[in-house]
Amino acid sequence: MSILKRGLKGAPVRRLQQALNIDADGDFGPGTEKAVREFQKANGLAVDGIAGPDTFTAMGLHELVLLRVGSRGAAVKAMQEDLGIDADGRFGPGTKKAVTAFQEANGLVADGMAGPNTLAKMGSFASTITEDVISRTEVTAEEEHFESEPLPEIKGSEPVAGSASEAAPKKSVWGKVKGWFS
Repeated sequence: MSILKRGLKGAPVRRLQQALNIDADGDFGPGTEKAVREFQKANGLAVDGIAGPDTFTAMGLHELVLLRVGSRGAAVKAMQEDLGIDADGRFGPGTKKAVTAFQEANGLVADGMAGPNTLAKMGSFASTITEDVISRTEVTAEEEHFESEPLPEIKGSEPVAGSASEAAPKKSVWGKVKGWFS
C-alpha cells in the first residue's frame, strides 16, 4: 500500500487503526485522519493526515510500505542510497529503472515498485523488514483489500487494469475508469 487516506476502506486501514489504538472498523474517516495527524506530529513527521511510507515505517507497519513513482520521503531516500543513485527522496522514472534492475538482479518480480520483498534485500531495510513482516503481507480470504490499489508484492494479488499499480500514469479519472472495462 503506498498511502492510506480519508475515504479508503479495508484491511490495511484496519491495521493502521489498530496500530493507532483507535476503533478498528476499517474505514478511514475523520477520526482516523485526526489520529494519524497526532501520531505524525508526535513523531516529527510531516503532518498531513495521510499515512504513507514514512508514517508506516515510524509505526512499525513495514508490511504496508510500498514505494513507487510519486512516493517521497526518508524511505525513498534510504532506498535510493542503497541503490547507489541520486538520493533526493523523490521516486521518479530514474528510481523506477534502478528498482527494476535491482529486482531483476535479485530474482524478484521486476515491476519497478519497492514493497517489503524488495526492500528486505536492501541494506537500509534488512533489519526492519524481516520474514515476519513479509509474512504479514499475505492477504487472507477474510481480509479485504483495494481493487483499485492492490498490494503488488502480495502472493495472489494482481494489479487491476487501469489501477494505480499500472506503470502508465492516467491523465484523467475517465481514463482510469475506462481502463477498468477494457
